[in-house]
Amino acid sequence: MRHRKPRGRPLDGWLIVDKPPGLTSTDVVNRVRRWFDAQKAGHGGTLDPLATGLLPVAFGAATKTVPYVMDGTKVYRFTLRFGEARDTDDADGQVVATSDVRPDDAAIGAALARFRGDIMQVPPAFSAVKVAGERAYDLARAGAAPVLEARAARVDRFELVDRPDPDSAVFEVQSGKGVYMRSLARDLARACGTFGHVAALRRLRVGPFTEAHAIPLDKLSRGEDTPPTSPDVLLPVATALADIPALALTEAEAFGLGCGQAISLVMLLGRIPPAADPAGGLARAMAGERVIGLCRLEDGWLKPERLL
Repeated sequence: MRHRKPRGRPLDGWLIVDKPPGLTSTDVVNRVRRWFDAQKAGHGGTLDPLATGLLPVAFGAATKTVPYVMDGTKVYRFTLRFGEARDTDDADGQVVATSDVRPDDAAIGAALARFRGDIMQVPPAFSAVKVAGERAYDLARAGAAPVLEARAARVDRFELVDRPDPDSAVFEVQSGKGVYMRSLARDLARACGTFGHVAALRRLRVGPFTEAHAIPLDKLSRGEDTPPTSPDVLLPVATALADIPALALTEAEAFGLGCGQAISLVMLLGRIPPAADPAGGLARAMAGERVIGLCRLEDGWLKPERLL
């Protein structure tokens, strides 16, 4: 059987797009994949159409590191509009309830404490959570919004940073994987005795990627008859792993690891970084400046998990 040759160029690396409002994350990936004429691309964490900011796009081998980017720390800034609940919990939805209550800064500050640390959070009805095999947003659009269960979430920082007017408040949030800003806005407003929704949302950080890495989408745009965009703007695949503790290996150790062999942690004493948890933590295996891959410290061994 003849195998069809993949279309496009075999590019490897990360492109950090500053996503404009009005597009889905898939829209952005499809556009940049076409502009770069790339064989394979995916993104490192969905942004709602209303949202702007960092959307990491992985090409080729970088797609192997997407789960580690998605597990990384996220930082967001959002504007909460008081007085209206919306079915989507953001400004794109329909108004479903209203309130005349407008909390002052003291009331907001008192309520914020309960949304920091390890919390339980109910995802928005319009979300990608699966219910009996169906996406919640598909059910909600069909008029059968599901009742979703609360799930564990981690919020490391949740701060009021601006108060433009009585109807609005601006917050910054630092969180782990799977925390919904729309749910935080909805629930904080309720805790203040009113309703609310996200009027604006921007992602400022995803794992090791910051706004300093981001390129506006319109700067990457290509006409129909122009050559593909240059790959010079791509970041190396290993950039996505910069937040994971580095562990230096000898060339012989790196070779063995590349062949799937585990290494006794006893042999690595003095080299194991303090930030690497010996009970199941990840480490970034390095041979000089070269990234070998990701390994897990487990049961007294360094075991290869994802080789690059």
